[in-house]
Amino acid sequence: MHEHEAAATVPRLHLAARSLFRGTPVWAFRAGMFLIQRSETKRMNEHPIAGVVHTDDIDYVGDGHPAHRLDVIAPTPVLAPRALLPVYIYLHGGGWTSGDKATVTKYCAHQAATGMVVVNVNYRRAGRFQMDHQLADADAAVRWVHENIRAHGGDPARVVLGGDSAGGHIAALFTATSGSPELRAHFGMTAEKATPTVQGLVLHCSAVDFSMFFARAPILGRGFVRLLHPRGTAAAPARRGTLRRAAAYLSPIEWIGPGHPAVFVTTSASDYFYESNLRFVERLRAALVPVETIIYPSANANTRHTWQQNYRYPESQTVWQRVTTFVNSVTSQPA
Repeated sequence: MHEHEAAATVPRLHLAARSLFRGTPVWAFRAGMFLIQRSETKRMNEHPIAGVVHTDDIDYVGDGHPAHRLDVIAPTPVLAPRALLPVYIYLHGGGWTSGDKATVTKYCAHQAATGMVVVNVNYRRAGRFQMDHQLADADAAVRWVHENIRAHGGDPARVVLGGDSAGGHIAALFTATSGSPELRAHFGMTAEKATPTVQGLVLHCSAVDFSMFFARAPILGRGFVRLLHPRGTAAAPARRGTLRRAAAYLSPIEWIGPGHPAVFVTTSASDYFYESNLRFVERLRAALVPVETIIYPSANANTRHTWQQNYRYPESQTVWQRVTTFVNSVTSQPA
């Protein structure tokens, strides 16, 4: 394992590989995710975790929408202590347009088995919905936890939010809205900070800096900015200038403010969003936000995008252990 303290150049082979898929359009990404999702769900969940109790498909909004479902995974009553446990809320990845909580069930169950209550959340996906809807879903999930998690043995005053890839982006942007009335207003949220804050943020290979869409050889096309930008807050971004302004509102890196909770970032030089994550870590440290990292070099063959979910890799097991330590650490401090 190697942890970088400063940004590094992108490996040449990595940049060359990315160039082959430069500016992947939304439709091609969605088609690829459709083809791999079923096999990925099976592969990531072999040999289920024992010692936990699942309460699945809770309607956390109460509107009957099929995407408004979450699973609560907690230690079995025999293993769980009488005191309320810390809570870890997790948002799956999938390029904003795809993915499902079923893919990360084993990851979440493992964390629950270590002595926390884990909430695995689905949300409305892009295409029919935009970022304002996805932030509203993150808001609703956090509210649900604060109002209901005691019944599952969780402590609503000790909550960490996390996610991978697009799910990490939603988690990071939602966290940023707590400290910015401007950002909340842009996404149609109440101007006042109404949702209880979280005490920590976990990001695995997350899309935290949308300037990447304007960089050399971007892995994803700028159509994702148009896809995610809320329809009602401004005219649909079309020209490069308006597209950049829209991207700034979608970028968690642009909204790091006072009171931002501690962050745990994991990525690697083989990840699509490697440079973005390094810049995010630097910006957090410049703002004096406590931040921990696991960043692997390109020599590690097991650390391609969202490797953290694959329990077979020793690098993933290291991440799982560090997540446990991070959650326990930040939730042990007074809110």
